[in-house]
Amino acid sequence: MKVIYPTSKIEAKGLKIFLAGTIDMGNSMDWQQKIIDDLQLLYHDKELAILNPRRKNWDSSWAQTIENEQFSSQVNWELDALEASDFIVMFFDKNSKSPISMLELGLFADSKKILVCCEEGFWRKGNIDIVCKRKAIPTFENLEDLIKDLKTKIN
Repeated sequence: MKVIYPTSKIEAKGLKIFLAGTIDMGNSMDWQQKIIDDLQLLYHDKELAILNPRRKNWDSSWAQTIENEQFSSQVNWELDALEASDFIVMFFDKNSKSPISMLELGLFADSKKILVCCEEGFWRKGNIDIVCKRKAIPTFENLEDLIKDLKTKIN
């Protein structure tokens, strides 16, 4: 198993799992690391790639424009990773707004590769639930249940 971060090349054999969801410019809990640690225990020798958009050297002062090379390469890496992935794990933290995650849900709702955990209390949970129901996207009450389902799909 290997973890690929922005803006490294997305080259990997086997399944690719993209970790979409709440980051809040690096200020939210690192739920991505929880998934990585959990999967690493079971699949350390399996051909599996985790595509983690949480950039260790993110600078929130970067202008969020197409002209800004750092920002543009991050967004393009994420879009490439979403397209290349076999599974998209999407987590909406109840204490976040997660507008980009909602955008990504809309972009990939028809892909048949999304698993969603939207915590109770998320400000747009109703919208997320309706989109997921309409598009037959599996939803989970908590991250642990989502991880459990993901493991059954990996095996």
